[in-house]
Amino acid sequence: MYAIPFIYMIRWSTMTTGQVYDPDLFWPFPPYLENYSYVWQQHPVPWWLLNSFIVTFIGVTVGTFVSCVVAYGFARLDFPGNRVLFIVLLSTMMLPEHVTIIPVVIIFRDLGWLNTLWPLIVPGLGGGALAIFILRQFFMTIPIELDEAARTDGASRVGILFRVILPLSKPAIATVAALAFIGNWNSFFLPLIVLNTPERLTLAVGLRYFAAGQYTEQLHTLQMAVAMIAVVPVIVIFFFAQRHFVRGITLTGIKG
Repeated sequence: MYAIPFIYMIRWSTMTTGQVYDPDLFWPFPPYLENYSYVWQQHPVPWWLLNSFIVTFIGVTVGTFVSCVVAYGFARLDFPGNRVLFIVLLSTMMLPEHVTIIPVVIIFRDLGWLNTLWPLIVPGLGGGALAIFILRQFFMTIPIELDEAARTDGASRVGILFRVILPLSKPAIATVAALAFIGNWNSFFLPLIVLNTPERLTLAVGLRYFAAGQYTEQLHTLQMAVAMIAVVPVIVIFFFAQRHFVRGITLTGIKG
């Protein structure tokens, strides 16, 4: 049932404009692949794809690493205000992005970052509240005795994190990385506000501008071709991370 929209997306992206409105044609044969070459050559789709990959790659790698470090501090370090800070962190998840968009855009304007990728990259470098929560809960399921054994062997806090905690937390890390990929790749609201040059857009916003453009007669076929280009990386990432993703979600929150 959930695959029906995806099947129709493939169908429309491989049709001519006339075939879309043909009630007797269910599936085009041979497929009309010129839609893909047209949007790739006549529109800045390669730039949109590159911008999305840059933002997503940095957000996934740096954001996931920082989230691991912060989550380790919440899970293993007993410092004053640990629980209070963790609750404050979780409370930020309840604050909609739209509430803070005006001061955020003003800050980016004062920094001279409007119409650049920096507003999409820098906020994610500190990790995310949901990612920190998932990792912290998973870290707490790892027996503390492993830390003590490593400390007896002379390992430092950093050594324990990299040699004990992270190798045992691959399902949670894969879960956080997959969520970060989907979140950055599909991000729409902030890029829509801060980006205004066609070549600077990400793929999600570029798809919206493409739909609102001048090619209304070819809307179904060309828009679906761009949509397919946008959705394939997400499907590939989820396919490879599915096993770790399900296990990470299942084990998160068992303890603590």
